[in-house]
Amino acid sequence: MDNHEELTVYSKSKLALRNGQDKPEIWVAFQGIIYDVTESRLWRSGKHYEHWAGQDLTEELSEAPHSDQVFKKFPIIGKIG
Repeated sequence: MDNHEELTVYSKSKLALRNGQDKPEIWVAFQGIIYDVTESRLWRSGKHYEHWAGQDLTEELSEAPHSDQVFKKFPIIGKIG
């Protein structure tokens, strides 16, 4: 989906609930876009190394051993509003 204008807008508090503990979905945001990483074995408990689901990981990605291309394999859920 290239047109991010049509995405559903979620608040940061709604994103925070998708942390793999409060709700079964595991979502993370990057550059304002929310991705569903529920199916990733690396996010099973809502945690991926020192990163927690349910939040915007834009700042943290600079320290990751991979690029932002990793998000291309996950469904886009919406955007942070």
